[in-house]
Amino acid sequence: MAFAQFTELSPHFSPTLLHEKFGVVFHHSVMPFDATIALMCGATRPVSYHCLIAPDGRRCTLVEDDHVAWHAGASTFNGRSRCNDFMLGVAFAGDTYAEPLTSDQLASALEWLDSRWRRYGWSEERMTDHRQVAPERKNDLNPVEWERLRRSIAERFGCSVDEKPI
Repeated sequence: MAFAQFTELSPHFSPTLLHEKFGVVFHHSVMPFDATIALMCGATRPVSYHCLIAPDGRRCTLVEDDHVAWHAGASTFNGRSRCNDFMLGVAFAGDTYAEPLTSDQLASALEWLDSRWRRYGWSEERMTDHRQVAPERKNDLNPVEWERLRRSIAERFGCSVDEKPI
């Protein structure tokens, strides 16, 4: 199934730094899809994701993969700080504590990953969520939803689904 996708570029990115594309930090936006796009494209808060996924699976590209989006803030992954510089940011519209990810959101995220997985040399170990890279500051995704997403990624890309701490 191919989900609708469109681009609404955010001004909140670093255009002079080329993005390493080491992996992905998954988020939830807390807000609805259209409100998140308005915030990311507005002047009030300098934040952005590379991609936002609606409950119906629609995707909006807010920052191109080659640029550094401002999604993770103070963060650390694999002993490296400043995750924005080397991890792409993908957000699910809504709050995963209030509502679980929809099957369309999961399928759309996998579709988004499909075109990048081999090209960028990703593995399951290069996928994480905001809660894990900024544990004192953030709590997204809901651990139950992160586990659903992680297992979906493992099944789709043939990775290990061994138990890991959430």
